[in-house]
Amino acid sequence: MYPRRLRNTLEAGSDDSWRSTIALDKRSAKSFIRINDRIRAREIRVIDENGEQMGILPPFEALRIARERGLDLVEVSPNAVPPVCRIQDYGRYLYEKEKSERAARKKQKVIVVKEVKFSVTVDEHDYQTKKNQAVRFLNDGDKVKASLRFRGRQMAHRELGYAIINRLIQDIGEAGIVEFMPRMEGTILHAILAPAKKQEAPKPKPAAAPAVQAQ
Repeated sequence: MYPRRLRNTLEAGSDDSWRSTIALDKRSAKSFIRINDRIRAREIRVIDENGEQMGILPPFEALRIARERGLDLVEVSPNAVPPVCRIQDYGRYLYEKEKSERAARKKQKVIVVKEVKFSVTVDEHDYQTKKNQAVRFLNDGDKVKASLRFRGRQMAHRELGYAIINRLIQDIGEAGIVEFMPRMEGTILHAILAPAKKQEAPKPKPAAAPAVQAQ
């Protein structure tokens, strides 16, 4: 069922009001955060805007205090017994929450798979160009899919394709490690290479103090 104010708006047939109502409720519905009179617990543990414990109160009493201070009552720990609610500015709470989630996403490394395509008839110059691309991708922290498509009668000479992919693996050397060895899927031979783990250079040992000779 729609919330009461949204249902009334829909029945009124006002498209503009319907869109604005959805916009107002979008952030709350997305994060499933209960605030103010949406808090249904019989009693809650309350923390004020300064982080001080206010004890266990009925929600209506905590909401009265929040409104007297021009703030909101936000349920921050719904699974606690009793649920924990905080008196704070809800808009600022959402802003800080989104900011911290965005910072956490920036710290996550997204692994991208870059494909380098070969053919059985690849010449030396083209091979070197594609090999250098693969090395650059691996050095940038991306995985590499080396693929080679057999066409027509080339399927009778698969050993030529295996030779090219295996040569690539050897030439890449320490820049990458083989995650999936060369294998056939239909008419395509492919292998997956992952960036090699960078080893930290050993820290230099402090020089020993020269021994003092007794005179």
